[in-house]
Amino acid sequence: MSDMLEGALSQLEKAARHIPVPEEVLDSLRYPREVLSARLTIRMDNGSRRSFQAWRCRYDDTRGPTKGGIRFHPDASMEEVITLAFWMTFKCAVAGLPYGGGKGAVRVNPAELSKQELERLSRAYVHAFARMIGPERDIPAPDVYTNAMIMGWMADEYSSLVGYPSPAVITGKPIALGGSLGREDATARGGFYVLNKLIRELGLDNSQRRAVVQGYGNAGSIIARMLHADGWKILAVADTKGAIYCEDGLDPTRLEQIKADTGSVINYQGGERMSRDEMFALECDLLVPAALEDQITADNAHLIKAPVILELANGPVTARADTILEEKGIKVLPDILANSGGVTVSYFEWVQNRQGFYWTEEEVHQRLKPIMERESVAVWQMAQSKGIALRTAAYVLGLERLSSAIRAHGTQTYFNA
Repeated sequence: MSDMLEGALSQLEKAARHIPVPEEVLDSLRYPREVLSARLTIRMDNGSRRSFQAWRCRYDDTRGPTKGGIRFHPDASMEEVITLAFWMTFKCAVAGLPYGGGKGAVRVNPAELSKQELERLSRAYVHAFARMIGPERDIPAPDVYTNAMIMGWMADEYSSLVGYPSPAVITGKPIALGGSLGREDATARGGFYVLNKLIRELGLDNSQRRAVVQGYGNAGSIIARMLHADGWKILAVADTKGAIYCEDGLDPTRLEQIKADTGSVINYQGGERMSRDEMFALECDLLVPAALEDQITADNAHLIKAPVILELANGPVTARADTILEEKGIKVLPDILANSGGVTVSYFEWVQNRQGFYWTEEEVHQRLKPIMERESVAVWQMAQSKGIALRTAAYVLGLERLSSAIRAHGTQTYFNA
């Protein structure tokens, strides 16, 4: 078992100490319901054939069809996919969505593929997993290095296979193919709503409001822009090339343009370049990890001075680092709450596809905000009532809801009559 998966499952065991849960429930949640591995072989532009390893995991479908993104990444692995599907199971439960958790991946560096090769790979993925996915069974979405264009290809391929338009099979699609307005900024916006709802409880209402953002893709750049517009000073940001710092604050709009023009935020004029860990050590009020997993580890957690961490990435803090942060008194708004705006708006897209009735962007925002605020309060109150960290509280809340659903099924799959 990988350290990532072991760390994720440790949260389940930790949460189970705080509420009465039948052992049958815990046992069912320790293992994925279904994992499929496939080889995707496509024709390259030069006429050769090349194969790629791919996976899809449906972790738990007790609360509804499984839901989770597909990532294209050179370091993807089956253990990572299972871990991410486990997190999605709890994220959907914490958000109160009628979904279980799923995830998918292809081990590939998409930057090495042409647009035509990328399309062939995307369609090959759907061919390989067509019996596993479906609007009522498993609903993919974009993730790392995948986007609306790729989701559009996949939805089109699935519709061709079943013989009729089926937009609800995949979310995060282009607007022209049934995508939802408000999906692009949903992850960052959801995190922004969580932060603002709990800002007084977190002790940030009277702070200097200085933020550091690690990861400057979709979620990172949008949260930086939203924080800046709300009066926060963006002290530093980082991408895969490094970090840039300015004591007087960075302009998120300029940063986005510079990254688009030069490929990295480190080319921002008037800033000081530094490493990721040097950035983590900055004096600030809020740290937003918005990149990949395992960025804050036992090796650098002691450097962090921010009193609050808002996790927009999935699993940016390792289990050992989490213990260090808790001992330091740092409050972590956990990923399964903080970044659940993305899957919530994906749910909205699925609902709109099934109804054939579409909402304005303002309507999407109006529906997202109360959900994020309601669950933020629920997690906070759980933490206070039990005297536990916010992450554990989120898992306790999710476990309560999953346990209730499993027991409500009343089948011999889980319990003896």
